[in-house]
Amino acid sequence: MSRIQGKDTAPELVVRSLLHRMGYRFRLHVSRLPGKPDIVLPKHRTVIFVHGCFWHRHKGCKFAYTPKSRNRFWTAKFAENIARDRKVKRELRRLGWTVNVVWECQTEKPEALSTLVDLLLPNR
Repeated sequence: MSRIQGKDTAPELVVRSLLHRMGYRFRLHVSRLPGKPDIVLPKHRTVIFVHGCFWHRHKGCKFAYTPKSRNRFWTAKFAENIARDRKVKRELRRLGWTVNVVWECQTEKPEALSTLVDLLLPNR
């Protein structure tokens, strides 16, 4: 697990590239916000988390499987991640931010991702 990236993952780079091409300007991993969101659009008071399907348990996704070994460890680990995600989203909304999540599997189809981003973000 020590080799798992926390920043600049491939899905995150795909989303950032798309946002930039669409004309959005953003900040990365703003530490003063709860949860250090992956992408922050201050002008729109919007944050985007780019979640890995495995680590954040994307419901119904083929990548959100549970390993066969050390089942109790993984179950607890995933439960902690989900609880932390909920808490961070709640805190950000309380502070007046719009919170969006883009899942890793959604970044594999560029045209679908572009449509999703259009739906998530306000007009420029």
